[in-house]
Amino acid sequence: MTVAPPRPTAGVRRNRPALMGRAPQDTPAGLGTYLLLAVTMLFAAFPLYWMFVIATSNDEALAKLPPAVVPGDRFMTNVDEVFSLQDVYFAASLVNSLIVSSVVTASVLFFCSLAGFAFAKLRFAGRNALMLFVILTLTVPNQLGIVALYIVMGRLGWNGTLLAVIAPGLVTAFGVFYMRQFIVNTVPDELVESARVDGATTMRVYGNIVLPAIRPALAVLGLLTFVATWNDFQWPLITLSGTDYPTSMVAISDLASGNYVIYRRVLAGAFIATVPLLVMLFIGGRQIVRGIMEGAVKS
Repeated sequence: MTVAPPRPTAGVRRNRPALMGRAPQDTPAGLGTYLLLAVTMLFAAFPLYWMFVIATSNDEALAKLPPAVVPGDRFMTNVDEVFSLQDVYFAASLVNSLIVSSVVTASVLFFCSLAGFAFAKLRFAGRNALMLFVILTLTVPNQLGIVALYIVMGRLGWNGTLLAVIAPGLVTAFGVFYMRQFIVNTVPDELVESARVDGATTMRVYGNIVLPAIRPALAVLGLLTFVATWNDFQWPLITLSGTDYPTSMVAISDLASGNYVIYRRVLAGAFIATVPLLVMLFIGGRQIVRGIMEGAVKS
């Protein structure tokens, strides 16, 4: 005598198609999440806002208790004082920073993407050892190489010029590693091999296949490189010491030097130097998020 297996209940039959056919949904954020994000944003943005408040006020606003939180009406006056100082050359420093940041960013995007493509898709002897060496250089603080770098630039006769600021940043280890990882996860090996079968050269594969696929990563790396180069202070201060046309960060430090510091001038100059970065981040913010997310979700 055979016993029939128990039949599933109606409830199970009713729920199974719904469970199997329904895609998992993200849990909507609650009110507490939005409040936490709003408070975090306020704390992050307040220093920049307060810098603008002091840049638009007079000297007494800095000593007020509680601190001044309403912008004044002296912004153009303070800006005019910053640009008219004879021993700072603030306008020229902004131009120098723009030149250095643009050249370094363009160089990093080209060389790092090319090196990342080589490490990701080309097969050559010592590839893994060289990649390991590149990664290990990320653990070395930049300050350890300042003396050697200064000596090398002196032998080349570049100290005191923008070439000494540009040359050390033309390629970065982080950029090579980041582009290598993104290309590995984004560009299939089969696509590269099919292009080679069709007769494409290595540079054509790089230009026609790899570059269009890594545009989000290029946007992320470009913005990060531009911001880091614009904000660099230590090396430009050392190599451009004594020159009349430093970079913007060095010019801001000159505004803060002396026995009596006029902070409304310092913060006005700092706010002016921050505006180009805010514009770039506002324009490319979506590209940063897109590039980071694409690199994170691809297997």
